[in-house]
Amino acid sequence: MPTCRKVYDVTEFLPEHPGGQKIILQYAGRDATDAYESIHPPGTLEQALPPEKYLGELGETAKRALNRALENRKKTADEERIEKAQANKPSITRILNLHDLERVARQVMSYKALAYYSSAADDEITHAENTLAFRRFFFHPRVLRAVGRCDPTTTILGYRTSIPVFVSGAALAKLGHPLGEANITRGAHATGIIQMISHNASLSSQQIAVARGSPNQVLFYQLYKHKNDVVAEQRVREVEAQGYKAIFLTVDAVVAGNRERDNRALFEIEDMERTAADNSATQLEMDADAIAVAESGGTAGALLARDDLDLTWQTTIPWLRRITKLPIVLKGIQCVEDAVIAAETGLDGIVLSNHGGVALPPIEVLYKLRKQRPDVFSRLEVYIDGGIRRGTDVLKALCLGARAVGMGRPFLYAQSAYGEEGVARAVHILEREIITGMRLLGTATVADLVPEMYLQMTPFISPSGGRVK
Repeated sequence: MPTCRKVYDVTEFLPEHPGGQKIILQYAGRDATDAYESIHPPGTLEQALPPEKYLGELGETAKRALNRALENRKKTADEERIEKAQANKPSITRILNLHDLERVARQVMSYKALAYYSSAADDEITHAENTLAFRRFFFHPRVLRAVGRCDPTTTILGYRTSIPVFVSGAALAKLGHPLGEANITRGAHATGIIQMISHNASLSSQQIAVARGSPNQVLFYQLYKHKNDVVAEQRVREVEAQGYKAIFLTVDAVVAGNRERDNRALFEIEDMERTAADNSATQLEMDADAIAVAESGGTAGALLARDDLDLTWQTTIPWLRRITKLPIVLKGIQCVEDAVIAAETGLDGIVLSNHGGVALPPIEVLYKLRKQRPDVFSRLEVYIDGGIRRGTDVLKALCLGARAVGMGRPFLYAQSAYGEEGVARAVHILEREIITGMRLLGTATVADLVPEMYLQMTPFISPSGGRVK
């Protein structure tokens, strides 16, 4: 039950709102707290509006009326579905792999959250292929090797991690669980892995830094560069002061992809709730609101609305080097040519990743890089992100030269299903699978995982129809 509701005048801010005016106007005269807090870190309004636009707290009479309305509000069809799913979800002890975690999450998450977490560009072919591509690679194990003591630890940018996996930046964890990114931070600390914080997290970078299990817990920061250099520099200075240890500059998402599953969710939610809610708006009015949101790029489009569209090797990288001494990693390299440029530019690392877009699966780009320019691996650290769901996927990437792999969606699903405990469970599952795989390959340490552990990439006809030679 609310104890405090703040009132703001956003009239002049409407044209500037990254998600468009319609999103705000649909809450005109109504309490927008739940919708706002699920996707905005604390302080967002205070940063966007001048102080005089804060009109004060809701009056006592209005508070009582709001409380009564909330108490009497009929649950939506989606809320009733979630409540039933939460009551019937399996014990976490029955979760054996990351697919199990995702299946539970899909049952207990809101439809809006699931649409955002699971969506990808256009027909989502690349998103599917990111995972399927690992099936085109097979190990070349060795036998009669001592593997009684197997050590899966490694370092990322010099920082130790219990397994060669880090949490990759993924936005809006509070859509899946009220505690959001803090669940992931605490789970990462408990299991000894490193977390990259999304620029578009639903908690502030300061809140996440405070949630660390100890001051020594390593956090990396994923930067989407603001089009205003002054604002962008201020963001970098803030995360430096908060103790973040590296900047991962995202370069493969200067605009939002055409995530139709996310955009379509607005219409589907309307259809689900129309019979359950007392809404005086006509379907035409509701569709107009949804169309306006969809045409602005949906949830993802709103997050990227103020990002810099003019990132270049010649200006952006020198700019970032000037303002920070932190290691710089480019997140979103999608071809061998750009990996080579990154090495020549003196960057500290690259993440082969495609945001579920239209490029080759990252594991295949990694294979091409190993075959065509193996020198790159000695000049910077190479990671991949996209499609990893098994410990054997991690090992395949390491055998081809990756230092570690990033995983975003799996940790969103894990914390959505079971909170902090779900994140820890995901890491323990991966650790077990990685150690089992290493022993079957005949390797006792991560350093033993070398390209010779592989056969050639095998031609494979995928369910989506793609054939790789």
